[in-house]
Amino acid sequence: MRYSLIIFDLDGTLADSFPWFLGSLNNVADAFRLRRVPEDEIEPLRRADVREILAHLGVPRWKLPFIARHMRRLKSTQLATIALFPGADQMLRTLKESGVTLTLVSSDSEENARAILGRETAELFSDYNCSAALLGKVGKFRRVIKRAGVDPKRVLAIGDEARDLEAARAAGIDFAAVTWGYTAPEKLRTLNADIVFERMGDIVPKLIQAA
Repeated sequence: MRYSLIIFDLDGTLADSFPWFLGSLNNVADAFRLRRVPEDEIEPLRRADVREILAHLGVPRWKLPFIARHMRRLKSTQLATIALFPGADQMLRTLKESGVTLTLVSSDSEENARAILGRETAELFSDYNCSAALLGKVGKFRRVIKRAGVDPKRVLAIGDEARDLEAARAAGIDFAAVTWGYTAPEKLRTLNADIVFERMGDIVPKLIQAA
Protein backbone atom coordinates (compact mmCIF):
# COMPACT_ATOMS: atom_id res chain seq x y z
CA MET A 1 0.00 0.00 0.00
CA ARG A 2 1.38 3.41 -0.96
CA TYR A 3 0.34 5.25 2.22
CA SER A 4 1.26 4.04 5.69
CA LEU A 5 -0.26 7.02 7.55
CA ILE A 6 -3.60 8.64 6.77
CA ILE A 7 -4.68 11.88 8.44
CA PHE A 8 -8.45 12.29 8.45
CA ASP A 9 -10.51 15.42 8.86
CA LEU A 10 -13.73 14.96 10.84
CA ASP A 11 -16.48 17.41 9.86
CA GLY A 12 -17.72 16.89 6.32
CA THR A 13 -15.32 13.99 5.79
CA LEU A 14 -16.27 11.38 8.37
CA ALA A 15 -19.10 13.18 10.17
CA ASP A 16 -22.24 14.56 8.54
CA SER A 17 -22.19 17.80 10.54
CA PHE A 18 -23.05 20.30 7.80
CA PRO A 19 -26.80 20.35 8.64
CA TRP A 20 -25.90 21.12 12.26
CA PHE A 21 -23.52 23.87 11.11
CA LEU A 22 -26.19 25.49 8.94
CA GLY A 23 -28.71 25.35 11.76
CA SER A 24 -26.28 27.08 14.13
CA LEU A 25 -24.67 29.58 11.76
CA ASN A 26 -26.99 32.55 12.11
CA ASN A 27 -27.32 32.17 15.88
CA VAL A 28 -23.53 32.34 16.11
CA ALA A 29 -23.53 35.30 13.72
CA ASP A 30 -25.96 37.13 16.00
CA ALA A 31 -23.90 36.31 19.10
CA PHE A 32 -20.73 37.74 17.55
CA ARG A 33 -22.37 40.56 15.58
CA LEU A 34 -21.50 39.10 12.20
CA ARG A 35 -23.39 39.19 8.94
CA ARG A 36 -26.24 36.69 8.78
CA VAL A 37 -26.32 34.24 5.87
CA PRO A 38 -29.61 33.94 3.98
CA GLU A 39 -30.43 30.60 2.40
CA ASP A 40 -29.68 31.78 -1.13
CA GLU A 41 -26.06 32.56 -0.17
CA ILE A 42 -25.21 29.12 1.20
CA GLU A 43 -24.33 27.45 -2.10
CA PRO A 44 -22.15 30.36 -3.35
CA LEU A 45 -20.25 30.27 -0.05
CA ARG A 46 -19.61 26.55 -0.50
CA ARG A 47 -17.67 27.52 -3.64
CA ALA A 48 -15.56 30.14 -1.84
CA ASP A 49 -12.32 29.62 0.05
CA VAL A 50 -12.08 30.28 3.76
CA ARG A 51 -10.63 33.78 3.39
CA GLU A 52 -13.46 34.78 1.05
CA ILE A 53 -16.01 33.36 3.49
CA LEU A 54 -14.55 35.29 6.42
CA ALA A 55 -14.57 38.50 4.39
CA HIS A 56 -18.18 37.92 3.29
CA LEU A 57 -19.33 37.34 6.87
CA GLY A 58 -17.34 40.28 8.18
CA VAL A 59 -15.29 38.20 10.62
CA PRO A 60 -12.23 40.00 12.00
CA ARG A 61 -9.28 37.66 12.59
CA TRP A 62 -9.13 38.45 16.30
CA LYS A 63 -12.60 36.99 16.80
CA LEU A 64 -11.79 33.60 15.26
CA PRO A 65 -10.51 31.86 18.43
CA PHE A 66 -13.55 33.03 20.40
CA ILE A 67 -15.97 31.90 17.68
CA ALA A 68 -14.22 28.52 17.42
CA ARG A 69 -14.43 27.92 21.18
CA HIS A 70 -18.07 28.97 21.21
CA MET A 71 -18.94 26.58 18.38
CA ARG A 72 -17.10 23.67 20.00
CA ARG A 73 -19.01 24.24 23.25
CA LEU A 74 -22.31 24.59 21.38
CA LYS A 75 -21.64 21.44 19.41
CA SER A 76 -20.87 19.49 22.56
CA THR A 77 -24.47 20.03 23.68
CA GLN A 78 -25.91 18.75 20.37
CA LEU A 79 -23.70 15.74 19.52
CA ALA A 80 -26.71 13.43 19.36
CA THR A 81 -27.81 15.23 16.18
CA ILE A 82 -24.53 14.46 14.35
CA ALA A 83 -23.71 11.03 12.92
CA LEU A 84 -20.97 9.52 10.82
CA PHE A 85 -21.62 9.23 7.11
CA PRO A 86 -22.86 5.75 6.19
CA GLY A 87 -19.97 3.37 5.70
CA ALA A 88 -17.36 5.56 7.42
CA ASP A 89 -16.84 3.22 10.36
CA GLN A 90 -16.35 0.14 8.19
CA MET A 91 -14.04 2.05 5.85
CA LEU A 92 -11.83 3.06 8.79
CA ARG A 93 -11.83 -0.46 10.18
CA THR A 94 -10.79 -1.94 6.83
CA LEU A 95 -7.93 0.54 6.43
CA LYS A 96 -6.73 -0.20 9.95
CA GLU A 97 -6.86 -3.94 9.32
CA SER A 98 -4.84 -3.37 6.13
CA GLY A 99 -1.98 -2.02 8.24
CA VAL A 100 -2.56 1.72 7.83
CA THR A 101 -2.00 4.05 10.80
CA LEU A 102 -5.00 6.34 11.22
CA THR A 103 -4.83 9.80 12.80
CA LEU A 104 -7.35 12.60 13.17
CA VAL A 105 -6.70 16.33 12.81
CA SER A 106 -9.79 18.44 13.39
CA SER A 107 -10.93 21.94 14.28
CA ASP A 108 -13.28 20.30 16.76
CA SER A 109 -12.24 19.20 20.23
CA GLU A 110 -10.95 15.68 20.81
CA GLU A 111 -13.79 15.06 23.26
CA ASN A 112 -16.41 15.98 20.64
CA ALA A 113 -14.60 13.96 17.97
CA ARG A 114 -14.46 10.82 20.10
CA ALA A 115 -18.12 11.14 20.99
CA ILE A 116 -19.17 11.50 17.33
CA LEU A 117 -16.97 8.59 16.25
CA GLY A 118 -18.19 6.31 19.02
CA ARG A 119 -15.91 4.33 21.33
CA GLU A 120 -15.05 1.44 19.01
CA THR A 121 -14.37 3.62 15.97
CA ALA A 122 -12.45 6.20 18.02
CA GLU A 123 -10.06 3.46 19.15
CA LEU A 124 -9.02 2.87 15.52
CA PHE A 125 -7.09 6.16 15.57
CA SER A 126 -3.54 6.09 16.89
CA ASP A 127 -3.27 9.85 17.37
CA TYR A 128 -5.53 12.89 17.75
CA ASN A 129 -4.51 16.51 17.20
CA CYS A 130 -7.64 18.58 17.59
CA SER A 131 -8.91 22.11 18.25
CA ALA A 132 -7.03 23.31 15.17
CA ALA A 133 -7.32 26.98 14.30
CA LEU A 134 -9.26 27.71 11.12
CA LEU A 135 -5.99 28.16 9.23
CA GLY A 136 -3.80 26.19 11.62
CA LYS A 137 -3.85 22.61 10.41
CA VAL A 138 -0.40 22.55 8.84
CA GLY A 139 1.35 22.58 12.22
CA LYS A 140 -0.87 19.78 13.46
CA PHE A 141 -0.19 17.74 10.32
CA ARG A 142 3.53 18.10 10.91
CA ARG A 143 3.22 17.06 14.54
CA VAL A 144 1.28 13.86 13.88
CA ILE A 145 3.72 12.95 11.08
CA LYS A 146 6.68 13.51 13.40
CA ARG A 147 5.12 11.49 16.21
CA ALA A 148 4.35 8.64 13.80
CA GLY A 149 7.91 8.67 12.45
CA VAL A 150 6.67 8.25 8.87
CA ASP A 151 8.23 9.56 5.66
CA PRO A 152 5.95 12.40 4.42
CA LYS A 153 5.91 10.72 1.02
CA ARG A 154 3.89 7.92 2.62
CA VAL A 155 1.33 10.22 4.26
CA LEU A 156 -2.10 11.14 2.89
CA ALA A 157 -4.47 13.75 4.31
CA ILE A 158 -8.17 13.31 3.53
CA GLY A 159 -10.55 16.26 3.83
CA ASP A 160 -13.39 18.21 2.28
CA GLU A 161 -12.11 21.80 2.17
CA ALA A 162 -9.57 23.87 0.26
CA ARG A 163 -7.85 24.80 3.55
CA ASP A 164 -7.19 21.09 4.16
CA LEU A 165 -5.46 20.87 0.78
CA GLU A 166 -3.44 24.03 1.48
CA ALA A 167 -2.27 22.61 4.81
CA ALA A 168 -1.32 19.30 3.22
CA ARG A 169 0.69 21.03 0.50
CA ALA A 170 2.50 23.16 3.10
CA ALA A 171 3.30 20.01 5.10
CA GLY A 172 4.66 18.27 2.00
CA ILE A 173 2.11 15.46 1.91
CA ASP A 174 -0.49 14.20 -0.56
CA PHE A 175 -4.12 15.22 -0.29
CA ALA A 176 -7.37 13.44 -1.16
CA ALA A 177 -10.60 15.44 -1.47
CA VAL A 178 -14.02 14.03 -0.64
CA THR A 179 -16.97 15.50 -2.53
CA TRP A 180 -19.69 14.99 0.10
CA GLY A 181 -18.62 17.63 2.64
CA TYR A 182 -18.78 21.36 3.25
CA THR A 183 -17.13 22.52 0.02
CA ALA A 184 -19.12 22.20 -3.21
CA PRO A 185 -17.95 19.20 -5.30
CA GLU A 186 -17.30 21.29 -8.41
CA LYS A 187 -15.04 23.61 -6.39
CA LEU A 188 -13.08 20.67 -4.98
CA ARG A 189 -12.51 19.23 -8.44
CA THR A 190 -10.67 22.43 -9.45
CA LEU A 191 -8.09 22.17 -6.66
CA ASN A 192 -5.81 19.54 -8.22
CA ALA A 193 -6.00 17.13 -5.30
CA ASP A 194 -3.88 14.00 -5.68
CA ILE A 195 -7.02 11.87 -5.33
CA VAL A 196 -10.74 12.71 -5.45
CA PHE A 197 -13.21 10.40 -3.75
CA GLU A 198 -16.74 10.68 -5.09
CA ARG A 199 -18.22 8.14 -2.66
CA MET A 200 -17.26 6.75 0.74
CA GLY A 201 -17.10 3.33 -0.88
CA ASP A 202 -14.30 4.50 -3.20
CA ILE A 203 -11.76 5.10 -0.44
CA VAL A 204 -10.70 1.56 0.39
CA PRO A 205 -10.47 0.24 -3.20
CA LYS A 206 -8.51 3.25 -4.44
CA LEU A 207 -6.05 3.28 -1.55
CA ILE A 208 -5.47 -0.45 -1.38
CA GLN A 209 -4.82 -0.49 -5.13
CA ALA A 210 -2.40 2.47 -4.88
CA ALA A 211 0.60 0.27 -4.22
